[in-house]
Amino acid sequence: MSEVNIIIDGVQISVPANTNVVDAARMAGIAIPVFCYHPRMKAVGMCRMCLVAVGTPRIDRETRQPVRDVEGKSVIAMMPKLQTACTTRVSEGMVVYTTTDEVKYAQNGVLEFLLTSHPLDCPVCDKGGECPLQNLTMEWGPAVSRFDYTDKVHFEKPIPLGDLIYLDRERCILCGRCVRFQDEIADDPVLGFDSRGRSWHIISKSDPPFDSKFSGNTTDICPVGALTSADFRFKARVWEVQSVPSICMLCPVGCNTTLDMRHNKLMRVMPRENAAVNDIWICDKGRFGHRFIESTDRLTTPLVRRDGALVPASWQEALGLVAEKFAAIQSAAGGAALGGLAGDHLANEDLFIFQRLFREVLNSNNLDYRTGTPGEPTPDDAGAQFGVGTGTNLMELGAGTTVLVVGPTRKKKHHSICCGCEPLRSGGASCLLPMPAQPNLTARQRGGCTIAPRRKSSLCAVCCGWCGTRSAARTCHSAPLVLPN
Repeated sequence: MSEVNIIIDGVQISVPANTNVVDAARMAGIAIPVFCYHPRMKAVGMCRMCLVAVGTPRIDRETRQPVRDVEGKSVIAMMPKLQTACTTRVSEGMVVYTTTDEVKYAQNGVLEFLLTSHPLDCPVCDKGGECPLQNLTMEWGPAVSRFDYTDKVHFEKPIPLGDLIYLDRERCILCGRCVRFQDEIADDPVLGFDSRGRSWHIISKSDPPFDSKFSGNTTDICPVGALTSADFRFKARVWEVQSVPSICMLCPVGCNTTLDMRHNKLMRVMPRENAAVNDIWICDKGRFGHRFIESTDRLTTPLVRRDGALVPASWQEALGLVAEKFAAIQSAAGGAALGGLAGDHLANEDLFIFQRLFREVLNSNNLDYRTGTPGEPTPDDAGAQFGVGTGTNLMELGAGTTVLVVGPTRKKKHHSICCGCEPLRSGGASCLLPMPAQPNLTARQRGGCTIAPRRKSSLCAVCCGWCGTRSAARTCHSAPLVLPN
């Protein structure tokens, strides 16, 4: 992509063409305050917090060339009014000022207006300590307000926007991030605006309310604490928790997460950025589905059988007993008499050590993950044959690529793949989901492609055969699941 040269607060930098001024300023180490803008979504300029002074080289009408002064420098024509930095794209020779008196006055005024009806909930708000409104008010906002405290607009607080998310309408600044996330990223347009003026507020348009597999992400991107999760509400302050990096184990996607712990108890699960897997999002299953660890039915200590009853034992005692039994069986009947069953939710590292124990130490190749119970699904190796492989990064794909998703719907099984496919579409890629017709999916989610049940393997084989006939210059990306146009 070509680059353009611009000047921001006297700093000259080169940035890719079509970059907005907010992102260009960040590249120069200059912060422009924002509320509604989010780098993963389209800019809308709703909050007006990012107002800056912008000028471009004056162009001679006859020669269509930049007008230059006596020193040979371009004459800059400043725009008559401040511009929203998030919606303004850079151009060659552009000059931007972010700290003039006019800009500071505008930023101060925007924050004063936003705070006119904002409640003084900071001591109890779950967003306290990681709240953009707090941070921006401290740096760019007014020290006092000229508005009458008794004139604040009050709503019932909070109200359940859905089963998992609460909405505090008094805190909401109507930046629209939650609505746009559901429309653009999650492809679940279940949120919207209602009423007008100071009564304008967020509503759920679905039945049941906030019917989305990605609702928890709205609490992450809400800049003011208007949206909070029922799971974390009033449980801890963010400065009390310690974030521990982890991987979600509730589906094969393997989303990167952080576990926020307080006194060795899980307070909440948050997404951890990894562009090749889940970007900055996680589904509600991965966010709220870990409370089983607190079940009273879970084992907390090893149990060994004595006199026909299971009794608590130490780890050293339990592992010693297992090693003793293994050694006795191996010496009596050989390694072939031993077998290992590994849970299919174990990490790859655990599975590697498990198979190494049996194959190298116990001399047994009897390994499986199936228990043989009635109704157990038949092993399906289609994913191993045709699925994405090691090193696959869907985020690197764009125009000229078709992603074929075969199997259960993304939203039923692998939720975060859905959030991954939306940026691909915006980049020009196509996403096809061959499946039986399902009324709860939009045409965009289906990709306009349906297939009869039990035909998935044949479809994969046909597609891979077709892909193999294409020229070497247009081969598949990482795995046959991703097909070039």
